[in-house]
Amino acid sequence: MFTGIVEELGRVRAFVPNAGGARVSIDAVSVLDDATIGASIAVNGCCLTVVEIGDGHWVADAVVETLARTNLGDLAAGDPVNLERPVRLADRLGGHLVQGHVDATGRVRARAPQPDGSTVFRFDAPDEVLRYVVHKGSITVDGISLTVASVFDDGFSIAAIPHTLAVTTLGARVAGARVNLEVDLIAKYVERLLVSDRSPT
Repeated sequence: MFTGIVEELGRVRAFVPNAGGARVSIDAVSVLDDATIGASIAVNGCCLTVVEIGDGHWVADAVVETLARTNLGDLAAGDPVNLERPVRLADRLGGHLVQGHVDATGRVRARAPQPDGSTVFRFDAPDEVLRYVVHKGSITVDGISLTVASVFDDGFSIAAIPHTLAVTTLGARVAGARVNLEVDLIAKYVERLLVSDRSPT
């Protein structure tokens, strides 16, 4: 489980496609403090398993399914990535509960800087995501926990504060960029329960 509070900006050291997907090597500092082989780290909101640890970097395998459902296949050496370790049960939940299982990708439609230093982003998103998006609700974009400002028929908007723009990849996202989207986990459980309640008895 993750909360969408990015711990650090890592950087792709190498991205090597192979028959099973791709091997990704990422330069990092903070997330390596207690990293072990087999541990999970979210990369742009996508949960990956640590398979190797080196001096100042770690390695993960992204399988074909992961590359098909996320924007990780767009990565290249030198690209910045949002990194977060799983939440501990005793930690404060600064964002909201997510699994690091990306629901779909969307695209930045527009970004508009505001006089207060924030930036309003509008994202296009598929129906399979929008059904769970509500005004003032939570959503993760590339693993960043954000509050929904507005909901449209084909997408949603958020307002990012200067700090978020400075410490995540969001600050560099431009119109047309593909982003990973994950909706609030609780919303999906509630939907499942409501559907089950309608089943014949």
